[in-house]
Amino acid sequence: MVVTGGSGVLGASMVEYLAEQGAKVAVLARNREKGEALVKSVKDKGYEAAFFQTDVNNVENVQQTADAIIAKYGRVDVLVNGAGGNQPGATIGPDKTIFDLNVDAFKQVVDLNLFGTVIPTMVFAKIMADQKQGNIINISSEAAIRPLTRVVGYAAAKAAVTNFTKYMAIELATKYGEGLRVNAFAPGFFISEQNRALLTNPDGSLTARGNTIVAHTPFGRFGEPEELLGTLHWLASDASKFVTGTLTVIDGGFDAFCI
Repeated sequence: MVVTGGSGVLGASMVEYLAEQGAKVAVLARNREKGEALVKSVKDKGYEAAFFQTDVNNVENVQQTADAIIAKYGRVDVLVNGAGGNQPGATIGPDKTIFDLNVDAFKQVVDLNLFGTVIPTMVFAKIMADQKQGNIINISSEAAIRPLTRVVGYAAAKAAVTNFTKYMAIELATKYGEGLRVNAFAPGFFISEQNRALLTNPDGSLTARGNTIVAHTPFGRFGEPEELLGTLHWLASDASKFVTGTLTVIDGGFDAFCI
């Protein structure tokens, strides 16, 4: 199994879980220190993983990584496109308007989230097409479903990821057979290093935005990384053998909330 963005909070949780289930996990990330530390932790527990420093926006680099993975493991059964993120310039703060948007930052966020999914998909889907079997799982977002305030660049990119998921599901199944599947899941609000300062104060209390999110989440809290793992397991396994082109929402009821 290949996991991009594997050194992040959610990605690392997925890597550890997949390895515990017996998968041989290739961890792709830019941060070598975090990636190698994660792989060491997995191996220390007796499971199999390997780190490949990779820039998911660099086609040549991703292809080199794919070649190295095939040389080491012989095949790729599952690709989890977990690389993504946001940056301040692509957001609209409470004291800003759309006219203050940094277009270059917007492009960078789209590059990371959309092209950071498209490029690995193209590279690893070719391997899967040759195998006549493979499974791609994309990480979308609640922001792709409901255009949340402030995160305009991230939301647009993740909405595109959802659309791309559906497109690729049809493209691969109709041209290469039912052995190839593409699905996505959309996490609601989970605390990560990227959004921690936006949702929580230094003392651990919630910011105004954090309080608003929790107030609009029927479960009344943020999600925990391990609460994504059941859906990941289902999508990665033959339990979802007849499932493709879908988006599974994991958000404690946030999307369903109305008043």
